[in-house]
Amino acid sequence: MYRSIARVVDLTDPALNVLSGIPLEEARARVARGDAEAVSALDGSYALVGVDGITVRLARSLDRPLRYFLAKEKDGPILVVADRIDTLEKWLATHGHGDQFHPSYTRMVPAHHIVTLRLVGCPDPAPSYVRTFTPARNVLPKDLDEIGRLYVGALADEIAKWIETVPMAEPIGVCFSGGIDSGAVFLVTHHVLRRLGISPARLKAFTLSAGSGPSPAGPDLAQARQFLGALDLGFFLEHIEVDPASLDPKEAVRVIEDYKPRDVESATMALALLGGIRARHPEWRFLLDGDGGDENLKDYPIEENPELTIRSVVNNLMLYQEGWGVGSLKHSDTYSGGQSRSYARTYAPLRAYGFSGFSPFTRPRVIAVAEGIPFDALTEGSVERLYALKGEIVARGVKAITGLEMPVYPKRRFQHGAGGEDVFARRFPFSEAQYRTAFLSRYVGAA
Repeated sequence: MYRSIARVVDLTDPALNVLSGIPLEEARARVARGDAEAVSALDGSYALVGVDGITVRLARSLDRPLRYFLAKEKDGPILVVADRIDTLEKWLATHGHGDQFHPSYTRMVPAHHIVTLRLVGCPDPAPSYVRTFTPARNVLPKDLDEIGRLYVGALADEIAKWIETVPMAEPIGVCFSGGIDSGAVFLVTHHVLRRLGISPARLKAFTLSAGSGPSPAGPDLAQARQFLGALDLGFFLEHIEVDPASLDPKEAVRVIEDYKPRDVESATMALALLGGIRARHPEWRFLLDGDGGDENLKDYPIEENPELTIRSVVNNLMLYQEGWGVGSLKHSDTYSGGQSRSYARTYAPLRAYGFSGFSPFTRPRVIAVAEGIPFDALTEGSVERLYALKGEIVARGVKAITGLEMPVYPKRRFQHGAGGEDVFARRFPFSEAQYRTAFLSRYVGAA
């Protein structure tokens, strides 16, 4: 009845694994052994497949989507692994297994876990999961200055490690709106470059302006200018102007292979920004962004999600990074949960335009500081206090680490700031059901 895995096809790009102080094969061996502690110690960005006899294990960092599909052959099951659904589909079709494919049969490896598959065949047993990252919660004092220093200090350390992987001749860009997250990333990167004795002239802040003709530029451009101007750093700004008519959310659905409206909207703007940078700078490779800052400091409008309360937000481990968690009824095997799912909105557009991206907010050390913040004690059940915390923590931390007084502006999503509310209303009239239909329409019979 049971047939062991006959073959494992790893379609991931090994060059995308950026690991500190360890060869790729040793990292794969750690995953193959299922050693949660050893995998937890991996430092960097990775999507890894490890094979140990009849056992296959998979693991990924938060910033690297990883998917798999089990196909059947007469010699036994074949496990195909890739970063994208369409890559899995193409391989299966090319090798005569296209009739077995359906996008809902693909599985996403959840971040911060080792996924183990054994003796898979007919019937298919469920995979097992072992957590590799469990940061301690509520362990920091109620001192916002100390919290900020630790949080932005961890951010600076991660940026420094990343800069050391970037060739010295390469320029570095920051996707920049002048908001709290991109603002902190830019200022800390500028600070780290100077601390390392590297010229900040390599640095540039790219801001998207989706406005032309009768549509004025969105508010992000003015905010970015004001932010950098207040610190006498305006010469680093380069704004990327695009025609609002070019914003194509259906194309974003294709690129990110998902249909959640907020992620589609964000990815649409990311594609516009990255396409504009690529057109102007054909050789540019390295970009930083602030994705994950909202998740870390729990800065999402709770009132937009009827399933959430402030209690659920502050009392659940990494809720925004992982969703309700592996094994819960609300966990999607096809899409994982939280930022583990939604990081495709950043990863896939970067890959589509040939950029190597990095967000220090996704690194475990930074997340660990954030999880240590005593949110419940600091907010005392107040949603308004929760929303105010992020600006307070980050601004104090930037001051402690860089000496700069970082401007703090009200929260605004990328898709609203780049073009303004009028452009948003005209370019994003679609519902989640319509995005889902657009996604499924790519696959014959899937809808």
